[in-house]
Amino acid sequence: MTELFQRGIVDTQRLPLFAFFVALIVAFVFTRINVRLIRAETRWWFKNVNVGDMHIHHVVFGVVLMLLGGVAGLIVSGVSVGWHAVTAAVFGVGSALVLDEFALILHLRDVYWAEEGRTSVDAVFVAIAVTALLLLGRRPLDWTVSDGIGAGTAFLVLNLIFAVITLLKGKIWSGLVGLFVPVFGYVGAVRLARPGSPWAHWFYTGNDRKLARALHREERWRRPVIRAKIAVQEFVSGRHDLPR
Repeated sequence: MTELFQRGIVDTQRLPLFAFFVALIVAFVFTRINVRLIRAETRWWFKNVNVGDMHIHHVVFGVVLMLLGGVAGLIVSGVSVGWHAVTAAVFGVGSALVLDEFALILHLRDVYWAEEGRTSVDAVFVAIAVTALLLLGRRPLDWTVSDGIGAGTAFLVLNLIFAVITLLKGKIWSGLVGLFVPVFGYVGAVRLARPGSPWAHWFYTGNDRKLARALHREERWRRPVIRAKIAVQEFVSGRHDLPR
C-alpha cells in the first residue's frame, strides 16, 4: 500500500491534490455531523456561533481558510511539497465549509435545511467526484491524438461541444464527467433532454411527441435515480425538507 501511494501520488506530484481531497471529505463529514447534532439540540455538543444577535455561518470560516490556504500555497508551492500539501489541506477544509453552504450563497437566504439546501450536498459531491478524477490522472477535455496540435485542438473542441450540449440537456453529472471521460458526453448529447432543461425549452416546445417521450423517460428512469440519490444525501447529511 505504501509503495502504491508512493508511485501513484507522491511520484506523480499529486500529494497536494490528495491532501485537498482527503481534507474536503473529512471536513464535510465532520461539518454535517456537527450541524446535525446542533439541530438535534444535543446538550453536550457545540452550539451555533453567534456574535450578539448575529449568527455566524460556517461559510465565513470557510472563506477565511480558503484565503489563507490559497495564499500560503502560492508562497510555498515551489519551496516544499510537504508544506504545499498542508496548505492544500487547509484549502480543502475551507472549500468544504463553503460548499456545505453553497445553497445559502446561491439563494442569498438561509435554506440549509430546506429542500433547496440539497444543492449544497450536490456541490460537495461534484467537487469530490472531479477531484477524484484528477487524482486518477484524468484531465478536463484531455485528448490522446498524436497527429499534431491542430488535430488535438479539434478533438478538444469537439469534446467541449458535446459536454456543453449534455449540460444544456439537463444532465449535469453526465456533462461534468464527460469533461474528463468524453464518452459520457457523447452519450448524453445524443439522448433525449430532460423535460425542464434549456434544450427541451428551445427545441421540444411544440413537439408534443418528443416532449412526451422525454417525460416518459423522466418518470420511468430518472425519478428512481433521483430518489436513490436523495436517500444517499439524507443518509450523509440529514433531511432537508423537515420543519425546524
